[in-house]
Amino acid sequence: MTTSHARRIAALLAATALSFAGSAFADDKVVKIGVLNDMSSLYADIGGPNSVAAINMAVEDSGMKAKGWTIEVISGDHQNKPDVGVSIGRQWLDNQKVDVIMDTPNSGVALAVSNLVKEKNAILLNSGAATADLTGKACNANTISFTYDTYMLANGTGKALTKAGGDTWFFLTADYAFGHALERDTSAVVTNSGGKVLGSVKHPINTADFSSFLLQAQSSKAKVIGLANAGGDTTNSIKQASEFGIVQGGQKLAALLLFVNDVHALGLKVAQGLTFTESFYWDLNEQTRAWSNRFMKLSPKGTMPSMTVAGNYAGTLHYLKALEALGGNPHDGAKVVAKMKEIPTDDPLFGKGPLRADGRRLIPAYLFEVKKPEESKYPWDYYKLIATIAPEDAAKPLEASDCPLVKK
Repeated sequence: MTTSHARRIAALLAATALSFAGSAFADDKVVKIGVLNDMSSLYADIGGPNSVAAINMAVEDSGMKAKGWTIEVISGDHQNKPDVGVSIGRQWLDNQKVDVIMDTPNSGVALAVSNLVKEKNAILLNSGAATADLTGKACNANTISFTYDTYMLANGTGKALTKAGGDTWFFLTADYAFGHALERDTSAVVTNSGGKVLGSVKHPINTADFSSFLLQAQSSKAKVIGLANAGGDTTNSIKQASEFGIVQGGQKLAALLLFVNDVHALGLKVAQGLTFTESFYWDLNEQTRAWSNRFMKLSPKGTMPSMTVAGNYAGTLHYLKALEALGGNPHDGAKVVAKMKEIPTDDPLFGKGPLRADGRRLIPAYLFEVKKPEESKYPWDYYKLIATIAPEDAAKPLEASDCPLVKK
């Protein structure tokens, strides 16, 4: 055999191998989604089994199963512990061929899992964790934050209350990554808006007794007590603040992260007048109402969807749209995330909104106030809209970002 003939055969074999690899990729239409959240503790009502239900809805609504795709959804309880979350995530990625981890309420867990998916070249589609660091200093090419963050909450609620005369603040802060980020971002907004932070107190996550923390907040004489916590911690602190007569005494509570499920648990008599920021409300428009009423029939808890549950639905739809655009599943997290950033996002819950280079989805935010009992006309009619915050104001400007992916 001549050298030139051998080279032609080698080239032909290489081309055949490449063709086979491309064909194998195009034929790979198997997807595995892992929902990692709090299934049993203080954040279970804002996500938990409801997030799994919303993700399964998105899989069905995508229509991809009818096109030959096999899509499986599994779930795990991270117990609000980063080491547990990473252990579950690692087992999923190494042994169960999970492609994407979703939800991750609890910023400490989310930050740890974000590092894991970067290491394994998988994907984290975050809807539940609030820390803006996921698209800031801790950002990577494998993580997306789809729904909200601490910057959005601070620039909604913090700015509005400070400008309305609440110019002195004291924080009750959940003592982990989320609470620290929320206090940090809100303090910056308060100070930039001409207000003053008088102090703060840290409380352990999943606290039952807030009395000592509330007494410190009360004695500070701050006009606004900022609750830099979430879920059961928020509802417990609000209930106990009511028992202490804090609002009746002239101080205002700022629920910096409040969900419709929290308001439902509190009842309008206790929750009325609370001001807060969200990027989704089930009763916002015809599309959100239609989807939410459909969701409620499938909800394991029989409730309306929270903002994070809605974000899980929208995030799943967009992820599957990217896989379809790729023509198959490459099992390459960074490649899929790049495609997600490339194609337009559009869904019935949040509308259109691009995914930026830092992984943050640009969508509007809304400043709401909880209605008085007499203002509510039907079940789950809890919010009145105070202001709409433009997408570019709800997310930290890219030019101010400390995300390593952002070129300045």
